[in-house]
Amino acid sequence: MYGEERRRAILERAREDGRVEVAALAEEFDVTHETVRRDLTALERSGAVRRVHGGAIPIERMGFEPALPQRDTLMAAEKDRIAEAALAELPEEGTVLLDAGSTTRRLAERLPPGRELTVVTNSLPIAALVSGRPGITPLLIGGRVRPRTQAAVGGWALRVLEEVYVDAAFIATNGVSAERGLTTPDTAEAEAKRRMVRAARRVVLLADHTKVGDDRFARFADLADVDCLVTDTGLAPRLADELGAAGPRVVLA
Repeated sequence: MYGEERRRAILERAREDGRVEVAALAEEFDVTHETVRRDLTALERSGAVRRVHGGAIPIERMGFEPALPQRDTLMAAEKDRIAEAALAELPEEGTVLLDAGSTTRRLAERLPPGRELTVVTNSLPIAALVSGRPGITPLLIGGRVRPRTQAAVGGWALRVLEEVYVDAAFIATNGVSAERGLTTPDTAEAEAKRRMVRAARRVVLLADHTKVGDDRFARFADLADVDCLVTDTGLAPRLADELGAAGPRVVLA
């Protein structure tokens, strides 16, 4: 097995089990402990895992919120497919809301030319990305900007969201489950997301399969509030059925 293949397998094992140990991996892949340590170091540098004593934990299972550059490297291929599939949920024209997030940013990159769309967003990177695009009118929601997510939150943002109504909102989340709905670590960001859901005629949730079952501190919506969940084929069929039974149409990209 080549090093890149082994590292992918290690990362999958970490996400399945929640933790991997150096000794067990060395035995499983028939390599030295030092080789495994180098693999884990490479995965940590890419933002996929965090090294702990004797092994590593996948970054999405840690108790803290990764910064935007770290999140952007996680599940990159899956996020690209999700963004491509989400294009089918865009209206031909009208107003859409793009929540701050690495997958919603990928959707912003792919907005088709020629459509007359007003894009409302609380994300500084997304606003900069769509600014100047033909046919797109960007509207940036103001407020206190969170350094980790580059999202505007707080009273200014909430007042704007109270006064708008969009055709579709594309929402990001840190966690989603049938039991607890949509969750995120920060209460201010949760409140902004809650207002986004209320402000939309249709709600489209973009979330890769590692977010499923990963409940975070602040809850901001029920699955019944979501019209469509776009995720990736890594989601187990049983979980896809469970989420679909709670309300949204589930699209596997």
